[in-house]
Amino acid sequence: MAKRTPQPTTAPRERAFLVGVDLFGQKTFLSLGDSLTELALLADTSGLEVIGELTQKLDRPHVKTYIGPGKVEELGLLVEETLTQVVIFDDELSPRHQRELQEIMGRKVRVLDRTALILDIFAQHAHTSEGMLQVELAQYEYYLPRLTGQWTHLERQAGGGGGRAGSTGGVGLRGPGETQLEVDKRAVRKRIAHLKKDLEKVRAHRMRYRAQRKRSRIPTVALVGYTNAGKSTLLNKLAKSDVYVADQLFATLDPTTRRVELPGGYQSLITDTVGFIQKLPTTLIESFHATLEEIVEADLLLHVVDISHPNALNQFESVQQTLDELGAHHIPVVTALNKMDKLRDPAAAKDAVSHFSRAVTISGLKGSGISDLLSVIQETLYETYAPILVRLPYQQGALISLFHEVGQVERIEHGRGGVLMQGRIPGRLLAQFKGWQVANNHHEPEEEEEL
Repeated sequence: MAKRTPQPTTAPRERAFLVGVDLFGQKTFLSLGDSLTELALLADTSGLEVIGELTQKLDRPHVKTYIGPGKVEELGLLVEETLTQVVIFDDELSPRHQRELQEIMGRKVRVLDRTALILDIFAQHAHTSEGMLQVELAQYEYYLPRLTGQWTHLERQAGGGGGRAGSTGGVGLRGPGETQLEVDKRAVRKRIAHLKKDLEKVRAHRMRYRAQRKRSRIPTVALVGYTNAGKSTLLNKLAKSDVYVADQLFATLDPTTRRVELPGGYQSLITDTVGFIQKLPTTLIESFHATLEEIVEADLLLHVVDISHPNALNQFESVQQTLDELGAHHIPVVTALNKMDKLRDPAAAKDAVSHFSRAVTISGLKGSGISDLLSVIQETLYETYAPILVRLPYQQGALISLFHEVGQVERIEHGRGGVLMQGRIPGRLLAQFKGWQVANNHHEPEEEEEL
């Protein structure tokens, strides 16, 4: 009788309990229930098994434990009863909240918040050196105010899974009167400074690369959207490429650029960027600054919306708010209402077109609507003109020439330090003139009417 080969077994997933608070006056794009559903998806993406949730309505967070003392006691009983190993709060906890809750829950239970969970997912999905640097910086800046003398959890999680976070060197060497906590904090600050220097080099390299692309005169399009909206699938369809795709949140972190052919023989470069999410941690926005500049410097934003999602409009508004915060409000937008193939009634998506800017209904997976989308992108990049008023120094001769070559000059005034130009230019070029735009409140003096 042949012996059976033992099959490898996967380790059981840690059990997680979710906690959500409905704060009076807090502006969110999702209801508490929908936000917890999203948090459960994040937990699943991180490799956790969600076994329950607890909610509370509050006027303001409790000063010590975020939720009220009664709820803390109830949470403790539920954690013990369900053998929970991880408690996840749907909002970012202050260092004090996290410290107090961790002490109450005990050493066998980890207390995390939404920010820490997202950071953990980013650490798992960062594969390039740039991505790992950005994630590691975000983790360190998040954990620095939370250090309590024991930061083995940081050593395990930071650095994109590479284990580099604890390699700051000299942690065991103390000066006179220094506590271990002070030594740890000094080591972390040193590592943060080092990471920022490395990322500044990345930023400089990206700036040089973008300048080279601009010289080629091929317009750039940034794919933006809520996480898991289908951006990577769409890029594969547009560029006939094989960018990694997975049906999970934050499947891709590192920007990927592909050349895409547009109708009429035109071309464009389309870059897939990191997906957005409600309550996107500020530490991530700051750490991914070099990557997010791909959005701010683009000639066009292609906003991908999962039209099959019940909260599609709320997700759209959440992304738009983040784009405004990044300073990308001046860039033309085309909206791709994606995942039409998942709708029971496709006509419903067509009815929703009027709610979005330059919207086209598509299925990135099936390929339907792609030709229409390419036509709208081509028209917006090459045929749509936007009004503009700029004051250009004479040293910016290339921009002055560009305005004359491709724009429609309606007014020009030469001054001592530069030239004031007013007219219309292709929408794709607005980003290049962003630093020189002036408010359009200059009026010629009017003649007084005769009485």
